[in-house]
Amino acid sequence: MRSIQGRGLQPNVLGTLDTIVMAVAGSAPAYSLAATTAVLVGAVGLAAPAALLYCAIPMLGIVLSFSRLGRIDVNAGASYSWVGRTLHPFLGFLSGWALVVAATLFMVAGSLPAGQMTLSLFAPGLADSTATATAVGAGWFLMMLLVVLGGARITVRAQLIMSGVELLILLLFVLVALAHRGTSVAFDWSWLGFGHFEGASGFASGALIAAFYYWGWDVTSNLSEETRDSRRTAGLAALVGIGVVFLLFEAFTIAVNVILSAGAIDAGGANVLTLLGDVVWPGVGGKLLIVAVLLSTVATLETTLIQVTRSLFAMGRDRTMPSALGAVHRRWNTPWVAIAVVGAVALVMFVAVTALGTVGEILSAAVSAMGLQIAFYYGLAGIAAVVAYRGMLLRTARDFLLGGVWPLLGSAFMFWVFFESLGELGAASVAIGLGGLAAGVVPMLWYWHKGSPYYRPARLDATRAMAAAAPYDASRTCRQGNENEVLATDF
Repeated sequence: MRSIQGRGLQPNVLGTLDTIVMAVAGSAPAYSLAATTAVLVGAVGLAAPAALLYCAIPMLGIVLSFSRLGRIDVNAGASYSWVGRTLHPFLGFLSGWALVVAATLFMVAGSLPAGQMTLSLFAPGLADSTATATAVGAGWFLMMLLVVLGGARITVRAQLIMSGVELLILLLFVLVALAHRGTSVAFDWSWLGFGHFEGASGFASGALIAAFYYWGWDVTSNLSEETRDSRRTAGLAALVGIGVVFLLFEAFTIAVNVILSAGAIDAGGANVLTLLGDVVWPGVGGKLLIVAVLLSTVATLETTLIQVTRSLFAMGRDRTMPSALGAVHRRWNTPWVAIAVVGAVALVMFVAVTALGTVGEILSAAVSAMGLQIAFYYGLAGIAAVVAYRGMLLRTARDFLLGGVWPLLGSAFMFWVFFESLGELGAASVAIGLGGLAAGVVPMLWYWHKGSPYYRPARLDATRAMAAAAPYDASRTCRQGNENEVLATDF
């Protein structure tokens, strides 16, 4: 094992299908529905499908931003690098720091349901014990930590199995739910409108939670240094991934509105998806969905570990954090020091969380806090894309819409949600969300003072990047067809 000097992550490990699977697993459809539906319904009631719909539209603007930025700067740090090279290095560092904080919080928020679902299958009487669920969840976390340590190839093989089975179960359940009879409430198109939100602040609270549902597709950008033809693949995979999870989220939240009452949701707590399964398919549905949620949770623990460790790797490589974080394992080509540090911090948090309250209370505070972090760094990435492509926005209507208007609207939406929701969230969520961001100022100023080269960046400009890439692309045209146009196309 040695430093990153002269050694990087293993290139060309992941293909297009692998990356699409990672994007879907990153958003964790079954986990997001199980862990967050009660929180979302508690915030906006019957407007849950609308919150997911109206957050998806600006979220696509952020997907476009990541796709376009990834074509001109392939970097494991993703928004950390892009924002730093277009807006300001301080904002870039805080963008990367926000992802690190959100992902670290998720180590606990994701492991708790994994432990709880495992106990629901094998020891139902212990499922409500926070301490026991935390211990079992920590076991799953350590298992995924070892998988991620083993390298991207092993990681994607595990994902193909876990996410494949999860999606099959969810699709089967959607079909069963559509055929379900005897429900007390009929579907109402108003659930997709604005009428059920309690004003702008209510809408912002719902959108903040919805942002957490979608979060995770950008793992494709953090894996870009390990992906074949990543300038095209990462953006395409993110688009496909968010489309798949959007359809699943809408189908299941509408099913919740139709089949479950508000009282049943309150009683079900963090087990809304299991409760829905028992109602729709008595005796079988609940158990099947527990399996789907368990697989989804473990799968997204894996992708989140990839995001946080690759981000810390990029920071260590740039010396904006301890340079040891940029160390790559001699055999597995993984950032082993970053993985070890994240594992140690998460285990400390597992110990601390047992004293904080019930699983449902912990999830509610953590989801909202993570939503603030996500809205912050997604919003900065949207602005960064517009700045990087500013010289090309007026070439065509397509460039103007997909490269300027949509990313900028996505960014504005994220920042509006961020500030509007501050007055609605509980003190714990605000303290964790803003406190986590503020904590990043300390290492930022320290390594800026020490003269990290990250704080003297080469500006990121799409026009110059494409001009520089043109001769290289032209030289390989005869071997790879029209791949020289990848940088100039939208997907």
